[in-house]
Amino acid sequence: MSDILRIRKAAVLGAGVMGAQIAAHLTNAGIETVLFDLAAKEGPKNGIAAKAIQHLARMSPAPLAVKELGAAISPADYDENLGQLKDCDFVIEAIAERMDWKLDLYGKIASHIPDHAILASNTSGLSINALAEALPDSLRHRFCGVHFFNPPRYMHLVEVIPGKATNPRLREGLEAFLTSTLGKGVVFARDTPNFIGNRIGVFSMLATMHHTTQFKLGFDVVDALTGPAIGRPKSATYRTADVVGLDTMAHVIKTMADTLPDDPWHGHFKVPAWLSALIEKGALGAKVGAGFYRKAGKEIQVLDLSKQDYRPSEQKAPDEVAAILAIKNPAEKFASLRESNDPQAQFLWACFRDLFHYTAYHLESIADTARDVDFAIRWGYGWKLGPFETWQASGWEQVAKWIEEDIAAGKAMSTAPLPAWVTDGRKGVHRADGSWSPRAQQDIPRSPAPVYKRQLFPDALIGEKFDNGTTVWENDGIRLWTLGNDDVGIISFKTKMCTFDDQVLDGIQHAVGLAEQKLQALVVWQTGSVFSAGANLKGMLGLVKDGKVSQLEAMIANFQRTTMRVQHGLVPTVAAVRGLCLGGGCELQMHSARTVAALESYIGLVEAGVGLLPAGGGLKEIAERCSRASFTDDPFDHIKRYFETVAMAKTSGSAIEAKQLGLLRQADVVVFNTNELLYVARNVASSLAESGWRPPLPQAAHVAGDVGTATIKAQLVNMLAGHFISGHDMEIATRIADTLCGGNIERGSTVDAQWLLDLERHHFMELAQMEKTQARIAHTMTTGKPLRN
Repeated sequence: MSDILRIRKAAVLGAGVMGAQIAAHLTNAGIETVLFDLAAKEGPKNGIAAKAIQHLARMSPAPLAVKELGAAISPADYDENLGQLKDCDFVIEAIAERMDWKLDLYGKIASHIPDHAILASNTSGLSINALAEALPDSLRHRFCGVHFFNPPRYMHLVEVIPGKATNPRLREGLEAFLTSTLGKGVVFARDTPNFIGNRIGVFSMLATMHHTTQFKLGFDVVDALTGPAIGRPKSATYRTADVVGLDTMAHVIKTMADTLPDDPWHGHFKVPAWLSALIEKGALGAKVGAGFYRKAGKEIQVLDLSKQDYRPSEQKAPDEVAAILAIKNPAEKFASLRESNDPQAQFLWACFRDLFHYTAYHLESIADTARDVDFAIRWGYGWKLGPFETWQASGWEQVAKWIEEDIAAGKAMSTAPLPAWVTDGRKGVHRADGSWSPRAQQDIPRSPAPVYKRQLFPDALIGEKFDNGTTVWENDGIRLWTLGNDDVGIISFKTKMCTFDDQVLDGIQHAVGLAEQKLQALVVWQTGSVFSAGANLKGMLGLVKDGKVSQLEAMIANFQRTTMRVQHGLVPTVAAVRGLCLGGGCELQMHSARTVAALESYIGLVEAGVGLLPAGGGLKEIAERCSRASFTDDPFDHIKRYFETVAMAKTSGSAIEAKQLGLLRQADVVVFNTNELLYVARNVASSLAESGWRPPLPQAAHVAGDVGTATIKAQLVNMLAGHFISGHDMEIATRIADTLCGGNIERGSTVDAQWLLDLERHHFMELAQMEKTQARIAHTMTTGKPLRN
């Protein structure tokens, strides 16, 4: 079997929530996908799968990068369509977690799987080796577990669980496919119940529930303590349980109890009485509107066990504990938690203690290295640091001594001793040259697989550092740097949320000039998960309020010079976009020679939402694109589509949708793994330079003129009369239309870029000085939400 795994067509067996979403993500990645389920008793035999595909378009968060992709998934059933498996390169089973059901299905499909195809199970915890027993010998070496986390499009973690017979050569090809094509973080797990992520993650929730009862804390208080305050998601513990479903949570706990009879913590693998009571009442969580929490009107209420009723939720830690959690030094923080007499501080220490104890005890049996555990929890549960990283940051040796003291004193959830390696004098489990493997009794370095050479800045574990390159030039706004011996310059912003100010704008222009002298190409790439949130609204509002209107206009003119400098520089500039790319950020990438965007890029010209219009060349660029795209002298049909996008401040839900909206070009590149973004962008920039790229020549654009503006304005009048928009909405939209159509000139006229830039800037400045626009900006800055005044 070749190490290069080419997957043209895939099949997903099971059209439930997970199966349908896995099919959606395979389709996002351009893989022809067939979705199977049982034959429907009425109507078309493939009706169950067909309905699941239709439902994908209504789900939130969206499993499909664009809704239209759902039409590319083929519905199928087991009665009539198993023959379609013969063309598939990858078949993944994702039916309910019932061993008997899975084994029965494997018996039906085995003879239809082609000789080259990989068969995988998306089981979240059943034994891969037990499942493999239902397969013929010829298929077992191509079978393994591939466990996606929910929702599959967005959760980075995929656990791969090889069976005893799995061909070792399959590992590298599958790892490369999951990592690069689907954009995932792959962790290899041993074939033990619940594997790594859920084994540790669910235990952490069980420990939290145990100590909730022990310290008599409210569910909302626990969530205040176990969410962002300790580097975990906002949903914390009990909100997460509500989202997962309390019946599902109970099933997972029962599975642990049934499959892990020899676990030293087995006595705690039981559903708390109060959780059972909720399930019996039908309060199963978010899917039925009530669980630990419920919504009463606009008020969020939490269950109060002492009152056996709901009360208003008050998610707040006491001042003493909040002060401890605010301590920046982790060792000092943990010492304070352990020493405090506050029950909430004692609760937190107990939760961490038992998590550390459990994770260290089971490391050797569930994972190859400590790195696998930490990444599984970070990627699968959204923690900023994994359990071993947290322990190591907090002072490994001291924390280990405290755990041993608590075990001896009977305070820990189990009397099992810590493994000997924990107290062998080490300072932790992660070092620069690798992470600890108890089984190998040595530190194991990161995987040398070729796919990881594409990740120039992979997710770093505590203590890991990567080459930050060589600085070519910098100011207070940007850093221009290179990596290795490459002559592709990288521009990274220094501002909060990568916003634009004059230091950034001047820096970009200077960097382009330096690149023309010394470099082959440029890439704009940010180290965080935001490409740019656009202009600095606070600074802009301050200038207007202080009467410094001329300074604001000078800044806007500087922005326009910057985007034009990028577009017409003598070296190609490639925008490497991920995460938020809004307003000015969108305009900058629109003027790049090419954009390389991560799938999860949320791109939009959103200025209308704060009472303004794009004025960094965005509307100019759209008008020019519409002119080039039209076969006549009237580009109005193209302008209509863009107008709606800009006037409604639409933001794409993916890079693929950004192409639909016209904010990305069809030639722009979409990358699924954000860690590969810089690698691909540098290669694209080099390729453009090597192929003799030249900046676009100045070219007059023919515009829709006053007739185009009048046509749009007539539609706006009807919307205003119907109270669909406000008077200020109409003011903004009319000015957007006027700019896109080239101003008050005759239909079919030709104008140059400067004409359109001046028009942009004129309308921007007039809107910026209006009270209603200033109110919108202030409201957005204060609440993070738009104001419709």
